[in-house]
Amino acid sequence: MAVQKVEICGVNTAKLPLLKSHETEELFKKIKQGDMTAREQFIKGNLRLVLSVIKRFSSTNENVDDLFQIGCIGLIKAIDNFDTTLNVKFSTYAVPMIIGEIRRFLRDNSSIRVSRSLKDTAYKAIYARDYLTRKNALEPTIAEIATEIGMTKEDIVYALDAIQSPLSLYEPVYTEGGDTLYVMDQISDKKNKESRWVEQLSLTEAMKHLNEREHEIVTLRFFEGKTQMEVADMIGISQAQVSRLEKNALRVMKDYLL
Repeated sequence: MAVQKVEICGVNTAKLPLLKSHETEELFKKIKQGDMTAREQFIKGNLRLVLSVIKRFSSTNENVDDLFQIGCIGLIKAIDNFDTTLNVKFSTYAVPMIIGEIRRFLRDNSSIRVSRSLKDTAYKAIYARDYLTRKNALEPTIAEIATEIGMTKEDIVYALDAIQSPLSLYEPVYTEGGDTLYVMDQISDKKNKESRWVEQLSLTEAMKHLNEREHEIVTLRFFEGKTQMEVADMIGISQAQVSRLEKNALRVMKDYLL
């Protein structure tokens, strides 16, 4: 990956501006007030930061233009989510965001190769959606995005779909109290509503070995098809607690059935 190239995505990296600390503070004040010109200026003033981050990925075979564009998405997310009231430099907050965005791209791009033209179309659509959302304070339609970038709706949908990656049911959502919650924990279990499943495994007898709270959770999760989040809201505890109780209940039932 030739990170040393002067021009990346049409940007002359040798002439990238560098913001001073007082300029950063002033621009952020304007950004928080909705000043789009200040936002664009701030993005341009931090492109050197993106460039420094993508150098860390020089050992990959990815196109440097692609990494730079992905890094810019991470930069924009950092700008939109940065809390100026915290005693933290913007670069300290932004670098992990940029790295995370690039790592997700490398992970998702490892198995399915998407053509450069499709990627460019998808990136344009993403930028346009971001711009229109800020401008109108409303999520734009595909038709509005198509009009903004001068492309057909079909091309945009195809490009956005091409850069999507299948999500594993075992993809972690978040960790709380040492327990990792996965995508599969957020999905209603419709199949297990069938009484045939209960009869075959003698679950009715096994559930008699559960305490009242565990019994309620198992009933809601596997008989009524509720997600862990729905169960947590219904019985007034955290989703992490639901996960722990559910795992313990299933262990107790498994021990009985075996």
